[in-house]
Amino acid sequence: MIPVLTVAGSDSSGGAGIQADLKTFAALGTYGMSCICALTAQNTKGVTMVVNTPVDMVKAQLEAVFDDIPPRAVKTGMLSSAPIVETVADFLSSHGKVPLVVDPVMVATSGAVLLEEEAIQSYKEKLIPLSTLITPNIPEAEVLSGLSIQNEEDMKKAALALMDLGPSAVLVKGGHSVEDARDILYDGREFHVFSGRRISTENTHGTGCTLSSAIAASMARGLSLTEAVGEAKKYMEGAIRRAAVDSVGHGHGPVHHFWFYGENWGHME
Repeated sequence: MIPVLTVAGSDSSGGAGIQADLKTFAALGTYGMSCICALTAQNTKGVTMVVNTPVDMVKAQLEAVFDDIPPRAVKTGMLSSAPIVETVADFLSSHGKVPLVVDPVMVATSGAVLLEEEAIQSYKEKLIPLSTLITPNIPEAEVLSGLSIQNEEDMKKAALALMDLGPSAVLVKGGHSVEDARDILYDGREFHVFSGRRISTENTHGTGCTLSSAIAASMARGLSLTEAVGEAKKYMEGAIRRAAVDSVGHGHGPVHHFWFYGENWGHME
């Protein structure tokens, strides 16, 4: 089995966060492990309460995992406070180099703010410099880069600006764009454009968590960064397409993580 670790917050409705990550890992043939950094009370309609995990417990979870089952890739999601970001960054920096995908979660699909203001600087100074890839959506890229993003050229400028923070690569996701659902990857040498079909649906809960987890799982399985992003993009498109017709909840429903099971197993066309 191929172990992959998610370091993120829990979503009680199962559509985002730790639960979405573990579903994605399983769907893509890897063994999921978790370090829970926050408990959230939420559903498809919104977030009603957030409780951060004590930093000692965050560190203890990381130590337990790495002591017994060192992951082949790590992804981080909701790390809502500066002390948690710093604890995670300090631990990862002292435990070897494994692919690290950082999803700088700031706002939930429902609009709830999930990142304390003080944590943004900790992301910039401590965690992002360790990352193999960061995966901000357009609003997150604007906050981190200080730039306004209106089109594909602006996405590229933001990616270059974010490289100054020290990651090995940047993927600016275009789901919030008024154009098509294209994502821009800058790998430190060149840009790669991943186009997609915009699917008319409100069932997009957990898309960011799911995409970053799919990239981490694919890299753990040995794919290159560009290949991993391409495979994750295909997986994500199928998950959204299926969720558009097969949903749960009364708000922004989750994507369908196991959309290609059954007779479609192994085929993501």
